[in-house]
Amino acid sequence: MPLTPEQQADIDDLRATPNQTLRVVAPGMEDHLYKAYDVLDHGFIRVIDYMGDDNAICQAARVSYGKGTKHVSQNEGLIRYLMRHWHSTPFEMCEIKLHVKLPVFVARQWIRHRTANVNEYSARYSILDREFYIPQPDALAAQSTQNNQGRGEVLQGAEAERVLEILKSDSTRCYDNYEAMLSQDDQAGLARELARMNLPANVYTQWYWKVDLHNLFHFLRLRADAHAQMEIRVYAEAICKVVADWVPFAYGAFEDYRLGGATLSGKALDCLRRMLKGEEVTQETSGMSKGEWREFEGVIG
Repeated sequence: MPLTPEQQADIDDLRATPNQTLRVVAPGMEDHLYKAYDVLDHGFIRVIDYMGDDNAICQAARVSYGKGTKHVSQNEGLIRYLMRHWHSTPFEMCEIKLHVKLPVFVARQWIRHRTANVNEYSARYSILDREFYIPQPDALAAQSTQNNQGRGEVLQGAEAERVLEILKSDSTRCYDNYEAMLSQDDQAGLARELARMNLPANVYTQWYWKVDLHNLFHFLRLRADAHAQMEIRVYAEAICKVVADWVPFAYGAFEDYRLGGATLSGKALDCLRRMLKGEEVTQETSGMSKGEWREFEGVIG
């Protein structure tokens, strides 16, 4: 199960004893606070804490040119302007702290986003649980022949069963050996910090991850994208749902300009202008490489 009984009891206790505060709260986020949302087979995300809301973004933007918080109308328009023109610091006024349970190989992708504060469960001090990510059959795919980072066709029949059996048996065997090597009670054994090297990359870990909204949007733009690896994309999509309730104006602008938008190069813009004038443009006359042209066609397509 994603949550241990102790973690669930802690959540129930926290949600049953609300605290009064003078600081600004976001009603949409209050509904999510402490709740765990399942991701993959044993993972989850849950909000531990947050700071700021849409108004905090606008407040920071307006104080920079002397207006302070006097004008509170047209917040959505201001936020869209900030997003449209790639302003960053007003969005840094909001922060979120998440508790995430995820497979180690997903964590290694995630940690490449170095603009956050992270504290991970330590397998030097504690013993990791016997929990592994085992993909659903429809997530077992062959290597893409066009993209070295992507997946191709889904494996079928006996081949899918063969791969699943390897994943399950290898995970179980590695964990059995991990347990066998550990020092147990009065029995001498290998130190935890060494025994952990035998664990597979699909074993689950946990961490607290704190990030400001500007850098969170950068994470979500890459990891909630359709081209991102599915196992990290589902975490990003779960976070998107929370952020949409936390800062609806900011998330709406992000969804429009980043997730649903596109950036065009100077050559691509020139081609688009020529097309709008009725000129026929091909890859050969565009000045773009085959890869650039293919991506351009995908945008205007």
